[in-house]
Amino acid sequence: MTTFETAQTTTSGAPRPAGPRFAVGTRRPMDADEIAATGLRDRWYPILPSRMVEPGAMVKVTRLGVDWLLFRDARGAVHMLEDRCPHRSAPLSVGQHLGDRVACLYHGVQVDGTGTVVSVPGMPGCALEGKRATASLSVVEAADTIFAFVPLTHDSVPTPFVLPDRLADEEVSWFPNYAEWAGPWRFYMDNVLDPMHGAFLHRNSHSMFGGDTSARFRIRETDRGFFFEKTDQRGVNFDWVEFVRGSMDYVDLEIPYAPNAGPGGVFGIVGMCTPIDRDHSAIFHWRTRRVSGWEREAWRFLYRTRLEERHWEVLEQDRAVLEALAADADVEEHLYQHDLGVSRIRRIYRADAKQQAAVLAGVPA
Repeated sequence: MTTFETAQTTTSGAPRPAGPRFAVGTRRPMDADEIAATGLRDRWYPILPSRMVEPGAMVKVTRLGVDWLLFRDARGAVHMLEDRCPHRSAPLSVGQHLGDRVACLYHGVQVDGTGTVVSVPGMPGCALEGKRATASLSVVEAADTIFAFVPLTHDSVPTPFVLPDRLADEEVSWFPNYAEWAGPWRFYMDNVLDPMHGAFLHRNSHSMFGGDTSARFRIRETDRGFFFEKTDQRGVNFDWVEFVRGSMDYVDLEIPYAPNAGPGGVFGIVGMCTPIDRDHSAIFHWRTRRVSGWEREAWRFLYRTRLEERHWEVLEQDRAVLEALAADADVEEHLYQHDLGVSRIRRIYRADAKQQAAVLAGVPA
């Protein structure tokens, strides 16, 4: 048991809540509002593109309001530790990379990728050695991205890691895209669950200039989430979006492409958002197309030389609007039928935040 827990153990060995507990990486209780603001736990999240953590490098990131250190060991495996030395809480990120461990600059304490203290040079053999005293997250690299399971409590068990369908399909070619926005993560989710904004905000884009500026929508439930879709238009614009709750939360959508956009099927987008803190978000997209053989190479060449810049322009339109919103923009609104998807995602996340806050407070289920 680490110093971050206040759980007792039953005679069966299972942890039992004993009053309030702290979320991993925090030093004080969190209520539902703070969880909703900084991000839900017990989920896999994309953290950084793999290319941004080079061999021998140590990279500090903030995710879900907590500072973390990413580093690759001598075998190339990525590790993710809370950016605090267990001795005096100095940031490990300003220390030294020692291959399979990092050494704190302050007093030389060495911590390996599991969060275990392997050496205390100032006092060899002290009780700190051998203890897993630093929070360490489960990490997977896939789709050119580093993913981590962010637990609610120290006894949370990571769920199996499963990529979104498009990214796991070998017949689908994809390009990753990463950006950081100065806006709450919930604004991103509201935006992607609002297909109608494509007919206005993106009206002059290369792929969403068609279709009506009025529509009717419906929610269609699935066994893994729901679709929010237009009932009177299909295959023209940003006509539908699927919200998926798997090992990670993501959105999936398609935008029809004209023949001059090159070979392949429809243009698909997988989108995810990882909270940095309550006011900043890490945005991950994979632009996809089902295409094979020589057409695959033709499509990838066309994307890099012509289409990628246009896609960035569309993304920048979203960023500019969402960063301009007031911090409480979603407090006083007059929603209408087009906003059913927005209302649904907010209810889902509000319920999740309350449930996780109850776990931390030690309230029985």
